Amino acid sequence: MAYGTYRGLFAPEVAGPLAKLLVLLLVGYGLYQNRHLKSLYLVLLGLLLNALVIFANGGHMPVSPTALHRAGIGEFADLLRDKGDAVHALLDEKTRLPFLGDVIPLPPLRKVVSPGDLFILLGIAGMVVEGALKGGIRLRRRALALRLLFYLAFVLALLALRG
Repeated sequence: MAYGTYRGLFAPEVAGPLAKLLVLLLVGYGLYQNRHLKSLYLVLLGLLLNALVIFANGGHMPVSPTALHRAGIGEFADLLRDKGDAVHALLDEKTRLPFLGDVIPLPPLRKVVSPGDLFILLGIAGMVVEGALKGGIRLRRRALALRLLFYLAFVLALLALRG
């Protein structure tokens, strides 16, 4: 896509969303091929939430200026205001589905994430636990470990929202 845009084959307004769609399709195919890992369904949910808000906002992930300030990186609001980022846009009154954008500040990490990002993170962590518990451990322990993982992730999410 980048080369095609450089050579004038694609307009940048078309190439960006098209590239994102292709990435989504490839990742979706990978998830489909590994559908036996139940935690990947959380990754899929997170991807769908992120794709929904990105496509609803013209190919850009909306970012909350308030969340940027709470995360200690308020200077990025100016960059987004000046359209200096090809992937993100500053959240404003015209933003569609603003609650699905990057609205959760994580001050210790100096990051702002979306609800979809949290689902992706939970799914990846769950997949690691699933993979680690496959070797001969009974289902009881596996279920207990997954519950513990989701409880810890829930606490992390509450702390991030409180942030």
